[in-house]
Amino acid sequence: MEAIFSRRSIRKYTGDAVPDDTVKDLLRAAMSAPSAGNERPWHFIVIKDRQILTQVPEFHPYAHMLKEAPLAILVCGDEQLEKFKGYWVQDCAAATENILIAVQAKGLGAVWLGIYPVEERMTGLRKLLNIPDNIIPFSLVSIGYPAEEKPPVERYDETRVHYDRW
Repeated sequence: MEAIFSRRSIRKYTGDAVPDDTVKDLLRAAMSAPSAGNERPWHFIVIKDRQILTQVPEFHPYAHMLKEAPLAILVCGDEQLEKFKGYWVQDCAAATENILIAVQAKGLGAVWLGIYPVEERMTGLRKLLNIPDNIIPFSLVSIGYPAEEKPPVERYDETRVHYDRW
């Protein structure tokens, strides 16, 4: 619960490399997410190449933190792997959230950059990373050791809760 309640979007990083075993833990967390029909219609691209990271802001206006991030993970959906049409979006969202929670638990910082359904972002990543046509770039998670601190924020809002009916 601590990782969930203290998680914040972190956009400034120290630049220190994230160890490979930590990256694997983040990917294990992602792949532990629930998925419709247990089909797990996801693929992940781990990006550490500085040239690639600095090119993303050329087509994604909110990705400037990648210029200093040591790592990003692109979560992609594969419609050929889904059992129930259209549920890959929910599955990839769950995997993305698991990455964010695992990042927090590991003492790292991250921010979720939306890719899908913005065509220019999906096309930009497809070209940059040589992604096959049947693979859909969904989200890009910028990750690193935080160079900023943000206190937890209480976001519980009783007015958004309804019991039994609206």
